[in-house]
Amino acid sequence: MLALGRPWIRAVAAGLLLAASLPPWGFWPLGIVGMAFWVELLAGAGHWRRAGLSALVSVAWLGPATVWMADLTLIGWPVALIGFAAMHAAAGAVVPSDHRRQAAFPAALALAELLRWSWPFGGVPLATMAMAQVSSPLGPAARIGGPLLLTALTAAGGVTLAAILAARLRPAAVGAGLVMAAWLAAFVAPGSEPINIEGVPDEDAGIIVAAVQGGGPQNTRADVCEQRAVFERHLRTTRQQVSQPVDLVVWPEDVVHPSSDAAVTPARCDQTLLTDSEARSALSDLARELDAVLVVGFFERTADREANRNYAAAYDPSGTPIDTYDKVRLVPFGEYVPLRSTAERFSDELPARDVRPGSSDETAALDTPLGPLGVAISWEIFFEHRARNAVGDGGGRVLLNPTNGSSYWLTVVQSQQIASSRLRAIETDRWVVQAAPTGFSAIITPEGDVIERTGVSESRVVQTTVELRRGDTLAVRLGVWPVAVASVLTLSLALGLGRVLTRSRGRADRRSR
Repeated sequence: MLALGRPWIRAVAAGLLLAASLPPWGFWPLGIVGMAFWVELLAGAGHWRRAGLSALVSVAWLGPATVWMADLTLIGWPVALIGFAAMHAAAGAVVPSDHRRQAAFPAALALAELLRWSWPFGGVPLATMAMAQVSSPLGPAARIGGPLLLTALTAAGGVTLAAILAARLRPAAVGAGLVMAAWLAAFVAPGSEPINIEGVPDEDAGIIVAAVQGGGPQNTRADVCEQRAVFERHLRTTRQQVSQPVDLVVWPEDVVHPSSDAAVTPARCDQTLLTDSEARSALSDLARELDAVLVVGFFERTADREANRNYAAAYDPSGTPIDTYDKVRLVPFGEYVPLRSTAERFSDELPARDVRPGSSDETAALDTPLGPLGVAISWEIFFEHRARNAVGDGGGRVLLNPTNGSSYWLTVVQSQQIASSRLRAIETDRWVVQAAPTGFSAIITPEGDVIERTGVSESRVVQTTVELRRGDTLAVRLGVWPVAVASVLTLSLALGLGRVLTRSRGRADRRSR
C-alpha cells in the first residue's frame, strides 16, 4: 500500500499528510500515516535519493503549515523552507536504507527538529509534530519528555504502522511496545500539586482569572494612530465583561503602547495620542476598581531612546505597579533584524529599531500577591525552555501567555499557538492563560484541555477558576536533553552496527575466496 505511486508523489503525499495533522486542520492520525510514508521512502535508496525525497517531504509539510509567512515577506518564506528542507534532507541521508532505518529514523528526525527549533536566530519551533499530537493519546507523554519526545514518538508510530502494513511483526511489536511504554510512563511520572493562598479555604482552592480580548480587525500593522483605540477597546471590554469577584486579569501583549507626554499628535490621526501618564493612571484606577492583580502588555521606547521594550507589567489590587518581565526570546525580522543591512534590501516593512531583550539570567515570572506568576510573552510560548524557566526557575504557579497575533494573515499561527500553549500546560502541569487582542484567547487546564476559546476579532473575556500549582514534571526538571542524548546514541548504534556488519561480510568473503 505504501509503495503505490512514484517516489516523488509519495514524498509530497507524506508531507501533505504531516501538514494536515497540524492546526488549524488538526487531524492527528495523519501525522502517523505521513511518517509511515516517509520512512518507507528511504528503503533501498542511496544517500542523495534519501536526502532529496526527505527535502520534498519537508517542503510539502512546512510549506502549507507556514504559508502565513508569505504575507510578511515573500523572500523570507521560501528561504526559510529551503533551510528547513536542508535539515530534513540531512536527517534522511543519514538514516540507513536497510532494516536499521526503523530505529534510526525517529532518532534522526528528533535531532533535525531540535536543530530547527534552535538555529539559526534562536530557531523556529513552528508547525511541529508535537503540536499535531497534543490532541492524540500520545499527548500526555510531553509531561516526561516535552515536544522532542512527542516528535520521536510520532516517527516511531509511523515506523510501527509501516511495519504492520508490511507484516514485519518483530519491528511492529518493538515499536508498539516503546510507544505504549512512553504513554504509560506519563501517568506515573511526578507532576505538580494544587496550592492555596493565605486566607482562602482549602475547599475553595483556586483563583478567578479573566483573559481580556479587546477585539478589532485582524491582519493589521502597528500604527501610532491606533494606540488609543486599542487601549480603550481593552479598557472598555474589561469594565463591561469582567465579572467580580476576580483575582487576576490578564491583558494581551503590547496593547499598552503609549507615547511620551510631550508627543505631538500627527495630523493624520483621528484621535489624540495615548500618553504615558494617562495610560498608567488608567491602569492603576482599573486595578483598584477590580480589586485584583492586573497584568498588562507594554510596548515603549527604552530610556536611552535607542531601542524598544516589550514587557509585561503587574499591578496589585491597590493600583501600584509591582513588577515587570521583559520578553527574552524575540521574533527575528519581526522584533529585531539580524543582518539588518542585508535584510533591508529585500523588505521595507522591517522594524525601524530593534526590541531590546530582557536578561536570560532573570526568571520569567512576576512577583505578585498571588505568588509568582510565570510569563511567556507571545513567541516565547513556542519554546519549551522559556516555560521551564518560568515554572522551574521562577516558581510560576500558573503560566501566562500575553500575545499579539493581530498582524498575521489567516489563523494558522493563532491555531498553532493554542496547540503550543496546550503543550506547555501538559509539560509544566500548570494552567495556561492566553490573552490576545484579536484572537485567539483561551484558558487551558494542566491536562491540555481548552476550557474556552475566543473567535477572531471579537470583544470578549474568558473567565474561570484556575488552580495555583507547585512542583515540577520531568519535562521541566530535565528539558530536552534525555531525548536528545538517547537520539544521538540510537543513531550512533544504528550506524555503527552497519559498519560492523560490513566489515564482517568483508572478512567472510575473503575467507570464502
